[in-house]
Amino acid sequence: MRIKEVIVVEGKDDTTAIKRAVDADTIETNGSAISKETLMKIQHAQDKRGVIVFTDPDYPGRRIRAIIEEHVLGVKHAFLSKEKTIAKNGKGLGIEHAKDEDIRLALASVYTPKSDTDVAEDIPLDMLVEGKLIGHLNSKERRARLGERLKIGYTNGKQLQKRLSVFQISRQQLAEAISQLDMEDK
Repeated sequence: MRIKEVIVVEGKDDTTAIKRAVDADTIETNGSAISKETLMKIQHAQDKRGVIVFTDPDYPGRRIRAIIEEHVLGVKHAFLSKEKTIAKNGKGLGIEHAKDEDIRLALASVYTPKSDTDVAEDIPLDMLVEGKLIGHLNSKERRARLGERLKIGYTNGKQLQKRLSVFQISRQQLAEAISQLDMEDK
């Protein structure tokens, strides 16, 4: 499993666990005292590839998430429960102790928080049909290109409306993306 985004973790042992489970690049915060340089690296990664914050389920991990979210807008989050991050000897807690399968599952279920003022706009079904995103011979390929363009990932026709709503894609954004797809198809 290849992860496009750069994954932000707390330390070297977390990087080792991530790389054992998936093909991904990481940035290490080296604890909860995140330096200005590290925040700059995270911002650069967000601008270029996107960022998934994947820290331990404890107070320092939550603190790191809060600091990053305050300084770098739009980061995604992956979570594991404490139960899935306890060391075999019971004396440690962290991503480095998680099973590979649990890490993969958490990374496959990333969460992007939205602002309290954001309100999802309903996308009418006929807009999806007219945009050849459902009900046409090449709908699957167009949905794949749409998902890439809008950074929402691929979805099947039944789930497209929901995915657009979850990522709060406006009718205007969708219309522009459909126009770009139409131009590419000419």
